[in-house]
Amino acid sequence: MNDAHIAAIVTESGLSPAQVSATAALLAEGATVPFVARYRKEATGSLDEIQITLVRDRLHALAALDARREAVLKSLEQHGHLTAELKTKIDAAASLSELEDLYLPYRPKRRTRATVAREKGLAPLAQLLFEQNGCLPVKEAAAFVDPEKGVADSQEALAGARDIMAEMVNENPAARADLRQLFAAQAVIRSTVATGQEAAGAKYRDYFDWTEPAASAPSHRILAMRRGEREDMLNVSIAPAEEAALALLESRFVRGSGEDAEQVRLALHDGYRRLLSRAMETETRVALKERADREAIRVFAENLRQLLLAPPLGPKRVLGIDPGFRTGCKVVCLDPQGKLLHHDTLFFHTSEKRREEAVQKMAALCEAYQIEAIAVGNGTAGRETETLVTRLPCAQGKMVLLVNESGASIYSASETAREEFPDLDLTVRGAVSIARRLMDPLAELVKIDPKSIGVGQYQHDVDPGALKEALDDVVVSCVNAVGVDVNMASAELLTYVSGLGPRLARTILLFRNENGPFRSRADLKQVPRLGPKAFEQSAGFLRVKNGAHPLDASAVHPESYPIVDRMARDLGRPLTDLLAAPQLHQKIDLPRYVTETVGLPTLTDILKELAKPGRDPRDNFEAFHFAEGVATLEDLQPGMKLPGVVTNVTAFGAFVDIGVHQDGLVHVSELADRFVKDPAQVVRLQQRVKVTVLEVDLARRRISLSMKSAPAEALPREQPAAPRADAPGRPKGRRQTSQKEIPQRPFNNPFGALLDRSKKR
Repeated sequence: MNDAHIAAIVTESGLSPAQVSATAALLAEGATVPFVARYRKEATGSLDEIQITLVRDRLHALAALDARREAVLKSLEQHGHLTAELKTKIDAAASLSELEDLYLPYRPKRRTRATVAREKGLAPLAQLLFEQNGCLPVKEAAAFVDPEKGVADSQEALAGARDIMAEMVNENPAARADLRQLFAAQAVIRSTVATGQEAAGAKYRDYFDWTEPAASAPSHRILAMRRGEREDMLNVSIAPAEEAALALLESRFVRGSGEDAEQVRLALHDGYRRLLSRAMETETRVALKERADREAIRVFAENLRQLLLAPPLGPKRVLGIDPGFRTGCKVVCLDPQGKLLHHDTLFFHTSEKRREEAVQKMAALCEAYQIEAIAVGNGTAGRETETLVTRLPCAQGKMVLLVNESGASIYSASETAREEFPDLDLTVRGAVSIARRLMDPLAELVKIDPKSIGVGQYQHDVDPGALKEALDDVVVSCVNAVGVDVNMASAELLTYVSGLGPRLARTILLFRNENGPFRSRADLKQVPRLGPKAFEQSAGFLRVKNGAHPLDASAVHPESYPIVDRMARDLGRPLTDLLAAPQLHQKIDLPRYVTETVGLPTLTDILKELAKPGRDPRDNFEAFHFAEGVATLEDLQPGMKLPGVVTNVTAFGAFVDIGVHQDGLVHVSELADRFVKDPAQVVRLQQRVKVTVLEVDLARRRISLSMKSAPAEALPREQPAAPRADAPGRPKGRRQTSQKEIPQRPFNNPFGALLDRSKKR
C-alpha cells in the first residue's frame, strides 16, 4: 500500500486516513465495490459505493502517474539529464501535466528551429539577450555571424537567438503553469462554419458562428462542436484573449525596456503564437473533452441505473409480441420462469380474413397457456398492435403493456441468443426478450451491451474505455443490489455478481445443469474453481429460495449466520420465527452481538433483512397506458395534455414517449415552473409524467413538450418556433422539437446538437 497515495486521496476526498487505508487494503485483496459497501462497513466506516469507487479510481490514476514518473526518470537517467534537483521536482509532481512540463526540455524531440539555431552556435547569444543586462543586440550578434554555419548577418543571428528563447519560454514549467491557469479560467470556444460547408453541415448551423467561455460550456455543446470539427463541418478554436496571455508572459520574462528586452519580447510573442498557444489549446481541449466525457458518462450511467432498476412484473405467464405490419407479429408464450413454451406469427394488420384468424389464434393461446399479461414491443406497429389487442375479448382482465424494445435486435443476433435459441428466427428471439423485459428488466437487459439500450447521450463520442468501466460499474451495482436467484439466473446475470465473472458464471451454470438446483449456499463451494475468496465475495448476493438454511434466500451473508442463530437461541425461538415475526426484533439487544469484526452497521443491516428477507429494492410494478385515440403524430395538436413516460434524460432536457412512435423533447427550460440546472434533479428514466404539446412539426417529425403547470402558448402545427431567450446557455436558433433514433450519426439539435440514441430495433 502506497502511503503517499492514501494521503493524496485523504486530502482530495475529505475521507479519514483509516477509511481510505481500509478500503485500499480490501480492494488490493480482490474485494469488489458492492461487497465492500455491503459487508465491510465496520472496516470502511460505512462508505457507500460512490465513495469506494472514488477511492478505487484515484488509486488507479495515482498508480498510472507513478508508472509515468518512473518512465520519465529512467529516460532522464539514460540520457544523462537527471540531477538531484530535477529528481526532487519530478518526485514531487502531483499531476501528469506538472510531470510532463518538467520533462519537456529534456524529452527527445524532432528537429526544431531552436535546434537548428543551436547547431549554428547561437545559444550563447540567446542566453546573453535573455539575461537582459542592457547589451546592444546588433552589436553582440555581429560576433556570431558565420556564413559557413548559415549565419549571414546580425539579423539572422538575432532571429536564431529568438527561436532559442521562444523554445526556452515554451519549455519553462512556471510559464506553462501560468498559461494553463489562464486558459482554464479565460479561454473562449469559437466555432465557425468550414468554408463551403454551409449546406452539408446544416445540422450544425447553430454553431456556424458560436462563442462562449470554455469553463462554463456544457458537455453536450463541447461534444457537438468536436464532432462537427471532426466531420470537417466546423472550425473550432479555444484560447483566451491573446493580449492577456502575452501580458502574463511579459510580466514573467521581460525585465526593463532596453533593446535586449525588446528581443525577449519579440521571442516570447513568437513562442506563444507558434508553440505555447497550440500546446495550451491542445491541453485545454483534452481537459474539456475529459470533463464533457465525465458528464455524458454520468448522465448515461444514471439513466442506465434507473432503467435496470425498473419495477419488474415478476413471475407471470406472459405472451410477448414483436409487432409488424406486413411481416406479421411474432408471438411467444412464456411460463413464469421465462421459459419459451410456444411461438407463432399472427397477422393483425393485413387483410380482414387474416386478422380474424389471428384473433382466434390469440384467444386459443391465451387459454392454452393461461396467459396473465401481454407484452407488446413499442417499435414499428407497436401502438397499433397494443390498441387492437387491448380490445380483444381474450385480453380482458389481463394487463396489456407496451415494452421498450431498444436493443432487442442486438440481443436477437447475439451469441447469447443463438446459444439459447439456436433454431429460432431473430424476430422470435426478439419477442422472447420483450416478454422477459416485462417480467424482469434487469435479468434481461444485462444480456445486452449497455451502449445499445438507447438511454445515453454522445456514447459514440466519449472515451470508450471510461464509458465501459462506468456502465459495467452500474450493472454490477444494480445486479448485486437486487440479488440473484442462483437456480434461475442466466450466465450473463451471474457474470455481474460480485466475485464471479464470465468463467465462473458459466461453470456455475454447467454445475447446475449437471447436478440439479442448488439446495443451499453451501453447495456453491462444490463448484469447480469457485474458491473461498469467490465464495466470500459472491455468497451474500446469491439467493437460494427454499434453501437448506432459512437465510439462504436473504441478503444476510453466510459468515453472519452464527450471529443470527445466536440471536434466535437467546430469544428461545427457532430461527424461522425471527423471519416470520418481526415484532421479536424489538427484543434483540444489538450491542450484545458486537465483536471485533462485526459492529452495529452490519448488525443493523441484518435486522433490516430479517424484517423482509430477500426484499427487492425495486419499486412495485404499476401498469401504464397512453392516451386513447392518440397513436400517431397526426393525432397530436398543440395544447394537448397527455400522459407519457420518460425514455431518456440528457443534459439539455428529457425525451418523453407519448405513444406516437416518436419521442418528444421537454427542454430543460420547460421541465418545471422553476429554473432547472440539471434535468436529472427533476425527472428520471421510466418516470410517468404529464406533458403539454407545444409544437408538432410533421415534416421533420419533431414534437416539443412542456411539463410546466402553465406552459407558454402552444404554437400551431408546422409553424417554426421563435428563438427563445429564457433558456440558459441555449444556442440561438429554432427550438428542438423531438429526437428519434439515429445511431452513431449526428442529430440536428440546437440545445446540444447530435444527441445519439440507439434505434429501438
